[in-house]
Amino acid sequence: MKVAVFSTKNYDRSFIEKAGEGSGHEFHFFEPHLTRETAPLARGADAVCIFVNDSADAETLASVKEEGVRFVALRCAGFNNVDLAAAHRLGMSVARVPAYSPHAVAEYTIGLILALNRKLCRAHNRVREGNFSLEGLLGFDLKGKTAGVVGTGAIGAVVVKILRGFGMNVLTYDLRENPDCLADGARYVSLDELFAESDVITLHCPLTPGTRHLVDADRIASLKPGCMLINTSRGALVDAPALIEGLKSGQIGSLGLDVYEEEADLFFEDLSNYMLQDDVFARLLTFPNVLITGHQAFFTEEALSAIAETTIANLTGFEKQGRPEYEVSVEAIG
Repeated sequence: MKVAVFSTKNYDRSFIEKAGEGSGHEFHFFEPHLTRETAPLARGADAVCIFVNDSADAETLASVKEEGVRFVALRCAGFNNVDLAAAHRLGMSVARVPAYSPHAVAEYTIGLILALNRKLCRAHNRVREGNFSLEGLLGFDLKGKTAGVVGTGAIGAVVVKILRGFGMNVLTYDLRENPDCLADGARYVSLDELFAESDVITLHCPLTPGTRHLVDADRIASLKPGCMLINTSRGALVDAPALIEGLKSGQIGSLGLDVYEEEADLFFEDLSNYMLQDDVFARLLTFPNVLITGHQAFFTEEALSAIAETTIANLTGFEKQGRPEYEVSVEAIG
């Protein structure tokens, strides 16, 4: 198959080409995001391969269909950027990478928790300036504290296991209970109880109409005062302006974000020579108790290898059987 790969970085090309050796697929790599305007780049391709900040809305899908595209291969787990109903109407198949390396994201989540709690970034900057004062660097023992894990799929389950290893009490919420989490000592509770009782909350659920702005002003008001909030899942799970008010009031004691609702115009690019145009994002960066990274929780050798290999498997499955290995059905909407 001829495949147009959008949002390409050097590492994408390296891992995809390595995984695709001998597959017979022909890859054409493009740096721009897939949008309505860039759809003509897919001319003559059988498939488009896209990432988290590409847009596969109805108009874009119709445009690439006109260029010959029959298949959309997501090289990520989430599919909220694809209009599945439109793809179904157009007779286009959509596939994703449901699990690549849950340990990559889970371990990064723990890294954010530790860095925020022990003020590692502030301490590092102080020492570089010759300031060895410990004032303002006080943290707390994780052991004996309560962590809330929202979403207990593959990633959430690994997070639960690690947090239990620290000796934390773990509350969990999901539409379906994961027996592995129960075996590790987690306790499933309502979302209200989880937010009210947790010292640390970390989000690991997909973005759907029902989870968009799961953390809003009302939810923040229900937090245990001083709670640490972590999001390595999808940016739109939280209402960013509400986060600012929560930080100012002290309801949110510290905040770790690896994703952001409006990240498509920011993340994965070097914008160091430009002024930030997103006022909300710029405001978040001013808080000393906020740590933001640019969607890198997934970024390990193991994860990129698994993503590339599963993407190749989806392409080959569609080519040979007319159905990819990890197809996303229209029933997944909502």
